[in-house]
Amino acid sequence: MNHAATGGLRRRLIAGVSITAAAAFALTGCASGNGSSASGADDEIGVSLIVKTTTNPFFVAMQDGAKTAADKLGVELTLAAGKEDGDEDTQIQAIENAISKGDAGILITPNGPGVEDALIKARDAGLYVIALDTPPADPEAVDITFATDNFLAGQEIGEWTAAKLDGEKATIAMIDLFDDKVVSVDVNRDQGFLDGMGIDLADDTKNGDEAKTGSYSGGDYEIVGNEASQGAEDGGRTAAETLLSQNPDINVVYTINEPAAYGAYEAFKAAGTTDDLIVVSVDGGCAGVQNVADGVIGATSQQYPVKMADLGVQAIFDLVETGEKPETSDGLDFFNTGVALVTDDPQDGVESIDTAEAGEICWG
Repeated sequence: MNHAATGGLRRRLIAGVSITAAAAFALTGCASGNGSSASGADDEIGVSLIVKTTTNPFFVAMQDGAKTAADKLGVELTLAAGKEDGDEDTQIQAIENAISKGDAGILITPNGPGVEDALIKARDAGLYVIALDTPPADPEAVDITFATDNFLAGQEIGEWTAAKLDGEKATIAMIDLFDDKVVSVDVNRDQGFLDGMGIDLADDTKNGDEAKTGSYSGGDYEIVGNEASQGAEDGGRTAAETLLSQNPDINVVYTINEPAAYGAYEAFKAAGTTDDLIVVSVDGGCAGVQNVADGVIGATSQQYPVKMADLGVQAIFDLVETGEKPETSDGLDFFNTGVALVTDDPQDGVESIDTAEAGEICWG
């Protein structure tokens, strides 16, 4: 992806891709039917939503958005989830179930590349497959992706962090998602954050291969290390404890999401080292926005999972009813559902919204 070429377009779609943007999918018709999940003249349109896990409120919100959209349209919705972030086997079984039931389509937040063969099988069987939030490694695994621009989300918290430091040395802890598989959302947020800080990226498709010391846009930096959190609070705490044992002078903590951020903060709090600590993250859920208001997280990039799910259900409905397919956003290889930087400590030159505004639209 050419981030530089598309940066201006991406730069702020806070609520610009509102639910009314589904008009781009030619909204017409109404589902009818009384029978099986297979689509047809007298049948409900069947859609399966397969999320990574229901232990993360981000994906619970996504499920809620899909339920609302399905109820509105008369779509028969099946919900499934991995047992934990990274559980590919359960997702594969859910894909197989969707094929067996004759669903019209699948919405999925892929848990890793291991699910992609099953998604290709679903497409070959005639199901329309939409990735939500996390693009697959193999573009052929899905028909389209509805997602946050995760590189941009990372850039925004990186730019804010660099401005907040105001020339102070950055001693950075990188708390990622996985260390045993490569998932685009993990890489893009990590690399976007470093790019926003003004740190040279070695290979922007890999985490952890940057120079460990050097200069960022405002001064010197040191990357203490990268640790996986599995996107969970306890994983964030353990990752932070490990990095603190390597360098107690950490003053910047990048985290893959807000549960990991909260866990990391608790580790620093237990160590008595939260003074002047900068914690940044991505998600913008209502709990995360409250963490920003409470000073646990300095800034977060807000996503809109409810919108992703709503537009996904609508797109499959429209495809069945009218034959119209959704299209990617101009200049991008996915449909951009928007991002906004949330902080109560705005920095010059970094556009943001405050927690009051973010709380009104959290995960809408």
